[in-house]
Formats: sequence, C-alpha cells, structure tokens
Amino acid sequence: MNDSIYLSIQNSPRFKELVKKRERFAWILSAIMLGLYSGFILLIAYGPQVLGTRISAGSSITWGIPIGVGLIVSAFILTGIYVRRANGEFDDLNNAILKEAQQ
Repeated sequence: MNDSIYLSIQNSPRFKELVKKRERFAWILSAIMLGLYSGFILLIAYGPQVLGTRISAGSSITWGIPIGVGLIVSAFILTGIYVRRANGEFDDLNNAILKEAQQ
C-alpha cells in the first residue's frame, strides 16, 4: 500500500469510528477487570477472615479458593467478550474501511 491509501484510511470517518469504539470498549473491559482485581486485593487486605472461612463445616476448602478461581475465570470471560466483538463488529468495520480505501 502506498502513502495515499494510508492517508485516506486515517482520514476515513469509519476508521475514526472503529478506533473510538475499540478504545472505549477496551477501556470498559479493563476497568471491569481492574475493579474485580482491586476488590479481591482489598478483600485480602481488609477481610482475610472472609477468605479464610471454610465453605462448610467439614470442608477443607475456604472461600478464598472459589473467589480466586472466579477472578481468573472472569478474565477469560472478558477476553472472550472482547474477541467476539472484535471478530464481529470490529472486523466488519475494518473490512468496510479496506474496501472503501481500495476504490
């Protein structure tokens, strides 16, 4: 591709829309993950008795294990949400931008 194609893509309203939507969505998901992780760290710092409490009287598993696993699983879920939107809406916008630039 030559410089004129790059400039036409950069100046395209669809490209600006794609960048804006993608950045906003990434920041939202990042804020969610940061909030979950910060909450977990604050729980460790200020409520360790909650994490150390056994799930049931005869169990050796404490609440810290499922909460920690839930935090890890939430990262995978948020990644999956991003990938699904990236492969759908963002790819569609990207293809439209490229098609527009090739004309």
